[in-house]
Amino acid sequence: MTDTNSATRVIDASADTIFDLLSNPQRHAETDNSGMVVSADQAERLKAVGDTFTMNMTKEDGDYQTRNEVFALQENKVIGWQNQENTTAGVNVGAKWLYELEPVDADHTRVTLTYDRSEIGLDNVRAMSEKFDDDFLETSLDALASAVSGS
Repeated sequence: MTDTNSATRVIDASADTIFDLLSNPQRHAETDNSGMVVSADQAERLKAVGDTFTMNMTKEDGDYQTRNEVFALQENKVIGWQNQENTTAGVNVGAKWLYELEPVDADHTRVTLTYDRSEIGLDNVRAMSEKFDDDFLETSLDALASAVSGS
């Protein structure tokens, strides 16, 4: 397994519309096709590198929360956050999600989503992260496209 996976898709929305959704953790469940993201617990709109937010999550063995920190943010161009910790289990995670937005024209944006597991230290967490492959990221971009279109 490689350290990163990525997918790219042109979405029928402006870069500012897509960025608006991605910078609002309250809407992240709409872009999640894993079924793991339930809702934002403590989250304001993401405005700067270093902003943090807490998400309510679920998986087969129960509910948990994650603490996340923004590591990249350039309005309407790039936004990325690192899942730093499963705070419920006290487990450091380290996975990064990065969205890069490139306007094609006023109503279309090329979005590249990259998942980076290079900072995941625990073998069991790294093994779980392998499901976030290129195909998974493609379906995540499909979910993002649906969320910005309102469908």
